[in-house]
Formats: sequence, C-alpha cells, structure tokens
Amino acid sequence: QVQLVESGGGLAQPGGSLRLSCAASGSIFSINAMGWYRQAPGKERELVALKSSGGSTNYGGSVEGRFTISRDNAKVYLQMNSLKPEDTAVYYCKANVALNRWSIAVDYWGQGTQVTVSS
Repeated sequence: QVQLVESGGGLAQPGGSLRLSCAASGSIFSINAMGWYRQAPGKERELVALKSSGGSTNYGGSVEGRFTISRDNAKVYLQMNSLKPEDTAVYYCKANVALNRWSIAVDYWGQGTQVTVSS
C-alpha cells in the first residue's frame, strides 16, 4: 500500500558529508511526521531526525547541529555534515501515514540504507 524508497547512503570519511533521500508513494491520504532513524550493530534503533507536517523538527541529541532534515510533501531528506565514525549505521526512513480520511495513521518503514564513516 505504501512504499518508502531510500537512497544516498554509502561511504564517507570522517568530517565528510552525505545526503539521504526518501520518497513515499502508494495509497496515501496524508503524511504526518516523516523522518529518519538509525540502527548500529548491536544497538537499538534510535531517532535521528523527524519533521512533522506542520514543520516542527525533532533531532536526536547526538546529531543536532550536524544533521539537517528537510521535507517536501512526500519526500524527506537528511543532510549529514561533519560525519563521525559513530554515525555508522543503517538509516531507515519512517512515515506516519493515513490511508484515507477515516483511518488511523500508522508508521511505515523503508528498507534501510547503509552509511559507513571510515578513513
């Protein structure tokens, strides 16, 4: 019903930059919050950045000041600057989607994209 497709992951050197993109498609009536989470090996999935439909933004503590989230309707982007080795993780796009005007919004996840920060 709803697909989230991520792109832009890869290898970056410490101090470098990467830009992630995510596009939502399918039977979408509305999207509430949309953003990014990440999961490193052996760790729990954590919030990176989230942007509501009203424009408010929430960042995880370890990325604030280095990462910037932006959104254009059903697309969300994550500009990652000043990357550190500890940013290495699989990054997942998440969207809170209502399929019609009567349905409760539920979370959909992308398949994940690997980000590796290493010299």
